[in-house]
Amino acid sequence: MSTHPDPSSLPPAPPGAAHATPNVPPVPALKPPAHMAALVRDWPTYFARVEGEPPRQTLLDACAAFGATAGLAADLGAGDGRDTQAMLERGWRVIAFEPHPEGRSRLAARPLCQAALRDGRLELRSDDFDAMRLPALDLVNASFSLPFCPPRLWAGVWARVRASIRPGGRFAGQLFGDRDSWSTLEDRVHLTRAEVLDCFADFVLEHLREEDRPSKYEGEGHKHWHVFHLVARKR
Repeated sequence: MSTHPDPSSLPPAPPGAAHATPNVPPVPALKPPAHMAALVRDWPTYFARVEGEPPRQTLLDACAAFGATAGLAADLGAGDGRDTQAMLERGWRVIAFEPHPEGRSRLAARPLCQAALRDGRLELRSDDFDAMRLPALDLVNASFSLPFCPPRLWAGVWARVRASIRPGGRFAGQLFGDRDSWSTLEDRVHLTRAEVLDCFADFVLEHLREEDRPSKYEGEGHKHWHVFHLVARKR
């Protein structure tokens, strides 16, 4: 005798039951890639897309390497001020260079930055790479900014950055490699590994991570990243 019920004796299924699907949460869509705005130097859109992002890890590592010591730092291409704020939180005095008015507005709107501008711990400058003049510094932070230096200015800009760092001071930031998708663009700086190492000939490399990978985006948002993430101490 069969133990299975006679289908004819079962109550009819409710409408739509045959097409019911499990209650699976939707997969969140990726945020529009900030790098696509950087590609065309659309900085207002870039600042909007990175809003709320944490400070760069290279900066945090450099600050940690100083321990309780905090001196005078420069933030090159400070953007919306996320790294500037992190340095102020750790007791640093900061000169923030940001040529775009949208970036300066966002930076100055941060409550801690407002207070630091009033009490003199923060100076906000609009100088671009060609006009930038640096005093003697304990820390230079350049999070994804130096690669956007015009190549014709690169040698002079890097010489000024390197000369500004006191012995025992540090550089934190990123440089683009020669295998990056953007290396065919003529308006930014891409270096081989040997050239990067040569830039830091008079430094001790405390952290060097070479990122060489495809991005997580598909279609027009896809690119290949080749980036050197650096923390280096001046000898």
